Amino acid sequence: MQIRQKLEDMSSQFTPAERQLVSVLLADYPFAGLEPIQKLSKRAHISAPSISRFVAKLGCAGFQEFQQRLVQELKAGQQSPIDLRDAIDGASDATLASYVRQVETLNQEMIEQIPSVQFIRLCELMTDPRRRIFMIGGRMSDSIAEFFVRHLRQIRPDVSHIPSDPELWPEYLLRMRPRDVLLLIDFRRYQASLARLSAQARSRKAQTIVITDKWISPAAKGATELISVPIHSGTVWDSYVPAFTMIEAMLVAMAERNWDATRARISQWDKLREDPAPGTKT
Repeated sequence: MQIRQKLEDMSSQFTPAERQLVSVLLADYPFAGLEPIQKLSKRAHISAPSISRFVAKLGCAGFQEFQQRLVQELKAGQQSPIDLRDAIDGASDATLASYVRQVETLNQEMIEQIPSVQFIRLCELMTDPRRRIFMIGGRMSDSIAEFFVRHLRQIRPDVSHIPSDPELWPEYLLRMRPRDVLLLIDFRRYQASLARLSAQARSRKAQTIVITDKWISPAAKGATELISVPIHSGTVWDSYVPAFTMIEAMLVAMAERNWDATRARISQWDKLREDPAPGTKT
């Protein structure tokens, strides 16, 4: 289990001082935990011996092992297809049936990881007519963001897909108002520039939603909502199917939240698509 997940799952078992330490660790995860224990002690206002007892609760033999596990998480978050293939003992079972079974396992893991209350909360955020919605993904995951945008535009107005070129980002940042939503999708081999975009959006009081994996994108720092989906397929490629599955489920739920309005917008959308251009003879 990842250290971050343990910090969240065991929150009820921590003392007030330990919960303060957890807040410091999660505010700059995992880098805060890689600082020397004395520096971390000063930041969290908790003694070094107390930190040692805390990491023992997490199942670590000592602070050094705690940091080693954080480093392993960092390395896992940067694994390339070559690294993934090298970790496989022999060639992976590259048949359609075996891959579908693995994807089914990932989808089941996702169901267990994402609480239904969070799913509902996300749908409420994304359908709130008072909020503009902005989306972007990483080098590969931006295709998921674009898919989401194309469908959500048929449900509600004020949905924008931010282009990948950072030189164009100021235009979108200047349009962001307090409480607007920036949704970022970023999986391992993270897009470093997205962390900067996320911080800039938060500075404009926008809400950030980050869909990432269990190693957690740096863009997730300070996120309003963090959604971790399983991606490790046991093959040379990570699977984005769970992310698509969650997004499709959200689109269905959001369309049904106010079906009359959704139906009216789709009808108008289709009419404009099908109508001949002005001045065209029929």
